[in-house]
Amino acid sequence: MWGNVPNETRRVATVGVALLVLTSFAGVGIATSGASDSGAAQVRVAHLSPDAPAVDVLVDGDAVLEGVEFGTVSEYLEVPAGERTVTIQTAENDTVVFEGAVSVEAGTMYTVAAIGEVTEETFEPAVYVDDYETPSDENATVRLIHASPDAPAVDVTVGDGETVLYDNVSFGNASDYLTVPAGDYELEIRPATEENDGEVVTTVNVSLEGGTAYSAIAAGYLSPDDEPADTPFEVLLATDSGSESMNMTAPEAVG
Repeated sequence: MWGNVPNETRRVATVGVALLVLTSFAGVGIATSGASDSGAAQVRVAHLSPDAPAVDVLVDGDAVLEGVEFGTVSEYLEVPAGERTVTIQTAENDTVVFEGAVSVEAGTMYTVAAIGEVTEETFEPAVYVDDYETPSDENATVRLIHASPDAPAVDVTVGDGETVLYDNVSFGNASDYLTVPAGDYELEIRPATEENDGEVVTTVNVSLEGGTAYSAIAAGYLSPDDEPADTPFEVLLATDSGSESMNMTAPEAVG
């Protein structure tokens, strides 16, 4: 739920791209520090819609994945360029929510995320270009994505507000990659204000290893009791320069 947005990396694509990537080449995850030169794309997929049901996916009429649930972040997959027919349907009753031809472009790394809410008819896929540079062993590189639909635009600070990491980031946006010293951080999430001094609404602890690029993805609801699904706020700290990810639930809500 964070990010400087001078060069916003969000691009909306069809939901078919996201799930085509995950399903057509499931199990072919490739850890990589840059785009492939083989004429294929490196793509991973994240299901970040907190009230969306699990879905099944068919490619060219064949079922290739079943029961994809909220919070799933795939490994990077090497995907040959091309166009296929993708059908997405609910796992429970086979209701088709998307069907169409989709294409995958070669030579670029992507994170494709399903964001928004089905109950509010804001569900959509978004594509983020993973254009990081691998940092030195003493530093980490972090890009932040705001995918929490009930969170306002936010500032992110550390050290009781002494250092501003990300300023005025709204839902659906991703930041540029920021280089910081490797180590442990307590991120302070604040409603965006001109002076970056809004009241802290929650904190999240993250540990960043040197020589590694990350995407910190805020997902779920800040106030799940007031929302259509009991999906609490968490941070998915995905390793962009590798193939691992882990969930980090916010340890403290202030207010």
